[in-house]
Amino acid sequence: MDVKTNGNISFWYADIGGIPNKRPALPGDRDADICIIGAGYTGLWTAYYLKKANPALDIVVVEREFAGFGASGRNGGWLSGGFGWSREKYLKTSSRDAVVGMQRAMAGTVDEVIRVTEAEGIDADTIRVDNITVATNQPQLNRVREEYKFYRDWQMPAARIELLSAEDAAKRIRIAGIKGAFVIRDTARVQPAKLVRGLAKVVESLGVSIFEGTSVKSFEKGRVATDRGNVRAPVIIRATEGFTAGLPGEERTWLPLNSAQIVTEPVPDSLWKEIGWEGHELLGDAAHAYCYAQRTREGRITMGGRGVPYRFGSKTDVNGQTQQTTIEALHAILTRLLPQTKSLKIDHAWCGVLGVPRDWCTTAGFDRATGIGWAGGYVGLGVSSSNLAGRTLADLVLGRDTELTRLPWVNRTVRKWEPEPFRWLGVHSMYQLYRIADEREFAGLPHTSRLAAIADSITGH
Repeated sequence: MDVKTNGNISFWYADIGGIPNKRPALPGDRDADICIIGAGYTGLWTAYYLKKANPALDIVVVEREFAGFGASGRNGGWLSGGFGWSREKYLKTSSRDAVVGMQRAMAGTVDEVIRVTEAEGIDADTIRVDNITVATNQPQLNRVREEYKFYRDWQMPAARIELLSAEDAAKRIRIAGIKGAFVIRDTARVQPAKLVRGLAKVVESLGVSIFEGTSVKSFEKGRVATDRGNVRAPVIIRATEGFTAGLPGEERTWLPLNSAQIVTEPVPDSLWKEIGWEGHELLGDAAHAYCYAQRTREGRITMGGRGVPYRFGSKTDVNGQTQQTTIEALHAILTRLLPQTKSLKIDHAWCGVLGVPRDWCTTAGFDRATGIGWAGGYVGLGVSSSNLAGRTLADLVLGRDTELTRLPWVNRTVRKWEPEPFRWLGVHSMYQLYRIADEREFAGLPHTSRLAAIADSITGH
């Protein structure tokens, strides 16, 4: 499978004219009220809400590359408001009502992001859509039915979710061999790079200083040391998500899990008539090694999945370049689900990393004694979760006691990942077992493969 462009950050930047020029670097030592490490969604949303709450704050954002270089400019564009973490794990330190409250708050991020982008004039190709998870074999169908029941048990409003028969699901998207689907309403599709670049401009217009091309060497109470000088600030926010392991002392805090995507050439109208997908739904499947896809503004299809899930020693990619085997695997998923696309060319492939805590559950927090805060470990749900993180961190920094600061993800303590080679072995074993489990189910296994449960137990997923 040939591809025109591999890497170059992501297709989303090609879509807006290429990789942006960097803003000036930190010009030397600097004092500030707040220093944020990382100019992705989390750092920018945090700066936005802090500045809106108190315009007098002097906020500095330092970024090694450019705003949106990481997952914020490479993700699948799912503004889902989803809750993909273990509710049971949050229950250990909170209550059922609190977890339901967090689920509700996450769902509310869809409306909040759209509200801000409309108010601030950010054009991110945003449209409200449904999120559809399709099943193409019996075990997958069993799982989407279980997921529907699970959401109902956790007080998801009935109007937001629906089970579709094979016939009704095919009316949405003509997936090969579709047996049914699970739909979540009130989600949205975005162009990720447009969102993060637009947000950066808005934050800058509010008076926030963004310094790009500035590498953080270390940080401690009251000081962020960079290769361009020191920022002295009583409040420091670590907003580095999948790149957190590259900071001194954070090597085992969050694991950088790899995710990759391909995008097709523009799909002809005649082919869209064969495929359907008129609702522009966010599309995923119920496989263990699941995929994620969207129909873009200009009528392309993006298809994403894990590829090579983890690089030894928590290493990250070089400017988004991915492996040829990953490209071929994603193309195989695309043509398996939508064989109508087999003649389409692949214009771009890329990858990036997302942050994974040891218990696979996202956290946000602020240590008032040190003045250091953090948020992330979104495990792939960062487009929406980062917005809630920004609002939560703003309240924590400003000392507000709000519903957000009392949510169960706030100030959770999570143990670190194991040293190498154990975390490499664990993650690769998990995804290898997922792959075999999917193969057995595709081959006709009538129930969910037990190998998937073994895979989850290896890393505590």
